[in-house]
Amino acid sequence: MSNLVPVRHLFGPGPCNPYPEATAALGLPLLGHLDPLFIERMDRVCDGLRTLWGTGNRRTLPLSATGSAGMEAAFVNTIRPGDVAVIAVNGLFGERMCEVAARVGAEVVRVDHEYGTPVDAQRVADAHPNPAVIAAVHAETSTGVVSDIAALGAIKGDALLITDAVTSIGGMPVLADEWGIDIGYAGSQKCIGVAPGLAPFTISERAFERRVERPQSWYLDLGLLGGYTTGSTGGGRTYHHTAPVAMVASLEAGINRILEEGLDAVTRRHQEAGTALQDGIQEMGLELFAAQGHRLPQLTSVKVPQTVDSARVRKYLLERFNIEIGAGVGKYADSVWRIGLMGPNANPGSVALLLAALREAIDKA
Repeated sequence: MSNLVPVRHLFGPGPCNPYPEATAALGLPLLGHLDPLFIERMDRVCDGLRTLWGTGNRRTLPLSATGSAGMEAAFVNTIRPGDVAVIAVNGLFGERMCEVAARVGAEVVRVDHEYGTPVDAQRVADAHPNPAVIAAVHAETSTGVVSDIAALGAIKGDALLITDAVTSIGGMPVLADEWGIDIGYAGSQKCIGVAPGLAPFTISERAFERRVERPQSWYLDLGLLGGYTTGSTGGGRTYHHTAPVAMVASLEAGINRILEEGLDAVTRRHQEAGTALQDGIQEMGLELFAAQGHRLPQLTSVKVPQTVDSARVRKYLLERFNIEIGAGVGKYADSVWRIGLMGPNANPGSVALLLAALREAIDKA
């Protein structure tokens, strides 16, 4: 079997194709995870992540794992057995929040929404008078819907607000401090344009002071992790684990690429590409799944025509054009396509390629 891997156009829900700078950085000379030069790099990465998160939080760092570990970290560090967690569910990743919260002993109060619709902040506020945490997904990858996190911040009261920003960070505005996000987690592999493997994470001082002192996960203990990335109470760095140094170098390059272009410009590029794709899809006679006015530009959900075999179209795209798009999830697995234009893929050329290839695939698959 050949070891050659074709160059795929990763136009699914993630990962996307990385920025070239992020790929090149993986080949830089390796540093030890306690090397002073690596500590300086980690400091720069944490500063860059503060900019992407829109926060001044001291404890903003890349967790050494994927975005799902960011979700785990958010709940194991904030939930004690019996705590009430009000969780807005409007897609698969809200469902996963419920599962993770339940496993750490939370009394989960679900606020279910129809898939394809945004979170209703008032319904969340009415769900329980005094929850310990409120949690929601900003950009629901399973449906292509964006929700108003600022509205949740306005009604959270004494609760801590946990936010999944995996598909939003680096592609659209995320303003943690302004919106009232207490704990936010994301992934490196979507709009940030880096390979999967790191979870950009931020926690406010308010949330850190209320954290679980000895969470059930040693690896994801934010008290210990904070000592490594920001220094211990004595001022020095404390060893916790062997950080994935090459991935951190790649993340630094991806962040620098975004900041050099400018956050506003990157947001505009993602918006323009997403709008062009969605307009083109509708001009083909196809219907979008996410509610109008709440559609993500970077992740477009499309209803598969009843006369079309979803899997055959996706197979045709992969084999004929090296294009990957995603299926739907759950009961929508065969009736929805998820098409991502994230990171460097958010450009007019990707839109043109996608529309032409999809038109041919529907006709011939």
